Amino acid sequence: MRSHLLNDTTAEHYRRSVTEGVERVAAKLATTDRPFTGVTVDALSPRIDGIDLDRPLYDTTAVLDELEDVYLRDAVYFHHPRYLAHLNCPVVIPAVLGEAVLSAVNSSLDTWDQSAGGTLIERKIIDWTAGRIGLGPAADGVFTSGGTQSNLQALLLAREEAKPGREGGADLAALRIFASEASHFSVKKSAKLLGLGPDAVVAIPVDHDKRMQTVALARELERCAEAGLVPMAVVATAGTTDFGSIDPLPEIAELCAQYGTWMHVDAAYGCGLLASLKYRDRVDGIERADSVTVDYHKSFFQPVSSSAVLVRDAATLRHATYHAEYLNPRRMVQERIPNQVDKSLQTTRRFDALKLWMTLRVMGADGIGQLFDEVCDLAAEGWKLLATDPRFDVVVEPSLSTLVFRFIPAAVTDPAEIDRANLYARKALFASGDAVVAGTKVAGRHYLKFTLLNPETTTSDITTVLDLIAGHAEQYLGESLDRAS
Repeated sequence: MRSHLLNDTTAEHYRRSVTEGVERVAAKLATTDRPFTGVTVDALSPRIDGIDLDRPLYDTTAVLDELEDVYLRDAVYFHHPRYLAHLNCPVVIPAVLGEAVLSAVNSSLDTWDQSAGGTLIERKIIDWTAGRIGLGPAADGVFTSGGTQSNLQALLLAREEAKPGREGGADLAALRIFASEASHFSVKKSAKLLGLGPDAVVAIPVDHDKRMQTVALARELERCAEAGLVPMAVVATAGTTDFGSIDPLPEIAELCAQYGTWMHVDAAYGCGLLASLKYRDRVDGIERADSVTVDYHKSFFQPVSSSAVLVRDAATLRHATYHAEYLNPRRMVQERIPNQVDKSLQTTRRFDALKLWMTLRVMGADGIGQLFDEVCDLAAEGWKLLATDPRFDVVVEPSLSTLVFRFIPAAVTDPAEIDRANLYARKALFASGDAVVAGTKVAGRHYLKFTLLNPETTTSDITTVLDLIAGHAEQYLGESLDRAS
């Protein structure tokens, strides 16, 4: 079995095996003509359940053949231009190359003596991102597993800055977090994990464009102060998951300054604007944040996972610092040995920064920004199509690359029946494999959603998918009418 360990004696075996796997994936990408096969859980489960993991095949080719049957054939392929559902992007080749390198070398980014150059590369990427945001010379940060972890860590820092022991601190039960009604669910999850009360997160209403209403925020902050509670943090969103909406960051920053409140910007989606050649001004005000979440694996076209949390003041990261003699003893701080575990909620951690490093060195930031600008432009064109199509109701003009809409039949006025038609259309479209779209609720009603993150998607693709949705919805309504009569 030692022949399977990657080392100096098995380099050729490694080369052959990885090449065979890459060729399989490349062939699959080249021949995939739709984003999904439409396979059902009931059809796929028996194939996987029937595999006995205690009986190896002992042959790479045989295992790849099996993988074709249980995974590759029926995977959901985000690179296809008619995958329009969630915040999943097609990935750029330099990042995939970086993934192959980091997996083989297998550096762990917790301590210097496990990563060396990897530590410095991650720090360089963090400094680059902080510079793009404009956080200032004291900024710092660390890579995370994704936006949920980044939001959790940012709110942990905010809690520690506001909790008892700090001058003017308060009981945990008195801490409040303010976030818009359209903010990510991880804000509420983080509050629970941080031991805050069920009333800790105050939902702020949004305007017609699904942006936080700053007048309402000001009112809630004032009410908080009058009640003797502590405004621990305001979470502003730069790219909501459902709408791609961007909260008014400059106005929120002013209110945070007025009330001495930590400002966190969840830019997991909208961080692509940091590289944009056309739309960077849409996140003006982000430079005033105390912390920022970025998901490079959304709008920087990186493989999952590739994310980070950034902070204005590196000193606040001390709240996540613990020392272990076997790993990062305190003396290493005096010796100026950079251990990334000192900043992270994780210990063992992948060298995910290498993917973005490779991308920047091959494509440059402008190359990334151009791709993201293309999908933002596409969303603007898609909005025009929807706004002029009497079959659909579109919710808001996009700030990024998301379109939320629903099919409105001419002859049906019952909102519940229209809900069922839209739900059916999404399900039928997924089952066909012709396209994949997402869904959400707006004012309690079911809507459909395009999340456009593929520059290869065209307005023709959008038009075709809209026609498919309308066809499925009309089929459902026709069958419903037949059943009723």
